[in-house]
Amino acid sequence: MTDATTETTYRVDRLWPDPAQDITLDEAMAAFELPPSPADRPLVAINMVTTIDGRAQLKGTAEGLGSRADRRLMRLYRAAFDAVGSGIGTLRASGVWLRVGADLEGLRASGGRSPNPLGVVIAGEEPVPTDARWFHGDEARILFVGRDNPLRDAPPGTELLRADDPRPDPAWVLASLRERGIRSFLLEGGPTVNAGFLEQDLIDEVYWTIGANVLASDALPMIAAIAGGENAELRPAQLVSVHRHERELFLRYRLAHEAPKPE
Repeated sequence: MTDATTETTYRVDRLWPDPAQDITLDEAMAAFELPPSPADRPLVAINMVTTIDGRAQLKGTAEGLGSRADRRLMRLYRAAFDAVGSGIGTLRASGVWLRVGADLEGLRASGGRSPNPLGVVIAGEEPVPTDARWFHGDEARILFVGRDNPLRDAPPGTELLRADDPRPDPAWVLASLRERGIRSFLLEGGPTVNAGFLEQDLIDEVYWTIGANVLASDALPMIAAIAGGENAELRPAQLVSVHRHERELFLRYRLAHEAPKPE
């Protein structure tokens, strides 16, 4: 699967900072840079698309919530990261395709990086559909599973890492990635996986596309509710950029981390 579009196909207005009208999406993203990674783990960002009313799933997947321009933006984000991952629910629903497309593969390779980021899937006890297309690419892949997952051997080309707990702990996932030289990790959901990383204060940036639709269903938001959330406190975020493509908005936020709690 490749992306046949050209960088001039999608045009955006940069609303903030440094407003500019009618520029290409690729031009708008040319200066995209990640902040430095934390000293003890990879930088983590989540990339999600929702409706105006905040729903991140349509019939169980994000398919149909964003435009083709949003899909191009997703690949441009991926190209900046060392690893790109999702949860098992996304793998089951869509098969998962975490690559960047032929043109961006060439750009990464010309910069001395692998053509595609390391692929990551995180599963708990749920059976893993090993016939999913994610397992058939030529990029390096890691499958994290829970202690009691029935899978014993991953398909060729995929490293299988088994947690000591029923579900892989987000901090352990990041530590394992860091041991393998990964300094930045883009997480593309789903909402439950996102919530696990946020609960441990492990999300540094949020890339949020707001599609110009209202769903008005009980579908999950981009970050699922965390147990005990009625006592949650606000987490400040800095708005980094805003772009508009036709009827949808592309937002980038940087999250502030919680101050250490007194012992």
